[in-house]
Amino acid sequence: MSYPKIPSADVIARHFSASVRAARRDDQPYRHWLLRDVFPEDLCTGILTLPIAPPYLGRTDGTRNSYNDRRAFITPVLRQKFPACATLAEALQRPEVAAVMAETCEIAVAGAYLRIEYIQDLDGAWLEPHHDIPEKLFSMVIYLFTGPDAAEWGTDIYDNEKRWVGQSPGDFNSGVIFVPGANTWHGFEPRPIIGVRRLMEINYVAPNWRDRNQLCYPDQPIRLP
Repeated sequence: MSYPKIPSADVIARHFSASVRAARRDDQPYRHWLLRDVFPEDLCTGILTLPIAPPYLGRTDGTRNSYNDRRAFITPVLRQKFPACATLAEALQRPEVAAVMAETCEIAVAGAYLRIEYIQDLDGAWLEPHHDIPEKLFSMVIYLFTGPDAAEWGTDIYDNEKRWVGQSPGDFNSGVIFVPGANTWHGFEPRPIIGVRRLMEINYVAPNWRDRNQLCYPDQPIRLP
């Protein structure tokens, strides 16, 4: 018997879309949306039980590009190995989900590609203030961490002067979405991580995305209904 039982792509797509539609929009210091109850609980369990060990990196340089070879993207290989990866990718690739993202974020998504990363930060990990490149049509982070300090592990948010102005809530199965722009400064200030800071990063990326080995379906662009 396989454990856990992963919900169908239909269930995941409906659940995810409902969370995005119900997201709370905030325009300060830049437009973003806060989500709750993003994935069905059984899917969360399926992700958290993936046999993928967190990479031990020690103190990093504040970027993720410096260790690209140790990052866990949901690729065709992972889709084939793990039902949780396959079904999540299938759900988020669906035209009806793409339509929800296009409407919510007011972006053109047809022809883009789905990119999902499973991130497991250990103590010493941090991210310098940065804004995502425009090839990411939207950036979404889903928080799947638990523990006594997990409430303090949300994304740090900065103003145009890169001054810290707040932090997104780190509640389990919550998340944040924004459309990358010149003022969308965010990061993760150095602080203790007791346990593992687990999260999913989800993007639709432009057709000219260079790192095709990071894509869920490298030969299948996003389509609208």
